[in-house]
Amino acid sequence: MQPKELLALAEEFGNPLYVYDASKIEFQYNRLANAFSKVEKLRINYAMKALSNISILKLINNLGAGLDTVSIQEVQLGLHAGFTPKNIIFTPNGVSFEEIEAVAKLGIQINIDNLSVLEHFGAKYPKTPVCIRINPHVMAGGNENISVGHIDSKFGISVHQLPHLLRIVENTKMHINGIHMHTGSDILDIEVFLYAAEILFDAAKHFKTLDFLDFGSGFKVPYKKGDIETNIEELGRKLSKRFLAFEKEYGRSLTLAFEPGKFLVSEAGFFLAKVNVVKQTTSTVFAGIDSGFNHLIRPMFYGSQHTIENISNPKGKERYYTVVGYICETDTFANNRRIAEIHEGDILCFKNAGAYCFSMASNYNSRYKPAEVLWKDGEGYVIRERETFDDILKNQILINL
Repeated sequence: MQPKELLALAEEFGNPLYVYDASKIEFQYNRLANAFSKVEKLRINYAMKALSNISILKLINNLGAGLDTVSIQEVQLGLHAGFTPKNIIFTPNGVSFEEIEAVAKLGIQINIDNLSVLEHFGAKYPKTPVCIRINPHVMAGGNENISVGHIDSKFGISVHQLPHLLRIVENTKMHINGIHMHTGSDILDIEVFLYAAEILFDAAKHFKTLDFLDFGSGFKVPYKKGDIETNIEELGRKLSKRFLAFEKEYGRSLTLAFEPGKFLVSEAGFFLAKVNVVKQTTSTVFAGIDSGFNHLIRPMFYGSQHTIENISNPKGKERYYTVVGYICETDTFANNRRIAEIHEGDILCFKNAGAYCFSMASNYNSRYKPAEVLWKDGEGYVIRERETFDDILKNQILINL
């Protein structure tokens, strides 16, 4: 999207504002599908925790994707947005058995990552197809908070516990129809991903009734100029070749599944915020905006670097700014970042704001959550209204004291 288009949306709908470019989501989906075009049965399950607005879900459903969910509420949102139960997979961690039961009764594909839960579910529902999440003990991901396949991770059943897992399956006679792994997000080296894939292939050999192999995702997208990203085309060539060879070895056709979230929506998102104050101290120039980690927590939580542009003065002389928010604690978006000269009232644009941005927003400091707009075919459509004071009061009860 062009700065003038984003400025027009900020003028029309106010700020702070999240904007999502539908064409970029479509481009990323087709890019991934084309990379694995040699695989006969490919399933792309969008990891909706990245961005769960129902209009975004509808757009992705129309592209032909399935859905990866981690809570019963996400399942319900997916169904509301038009996904069929057969195209949704449920991969929880640490939820109650009752929640797993409730999702299974909706006809959703269950993915279990705990031996005790697996045994309990298998004993009670031996005929219900179940996928198993394996922990391959491979360290991958750009941050320890998003590396979920290593030996100390709470996610998945250890590959070293495979004998115990097989005994549970044999004793319960349960139906295992899928094997799953997810090593982490922001994968830099596809060879690490391929190494973990071999562990999944080896585990899959022990199950004779599989319909699919799910390789998770975690593909890295560029966050700044010159940033590295996962080479999807190279991964597609190498993993497709290996997957097709495994199909022949296994003796039946299988579906290759992925669960991209950030890869599909991150670069499609823009976060727009107005500069409230420009504050010069003895050593720093602060640009204070009408937002904080209540709206965009990734820089503070993960140390992520979002490119920040002054779209009100794109050709201005660059100066160094520390961009901060209005929260009552330190909420620094960027330290000493080169940005075109900033004045009070300017609109700053944060790029790569499509994934884990609005979905991690809160009402901290009793601030409102921003509006969301979908940019499609040259027009902006509000897909979430800006919150009001009534939304802050909703569900609160003032008692007589």
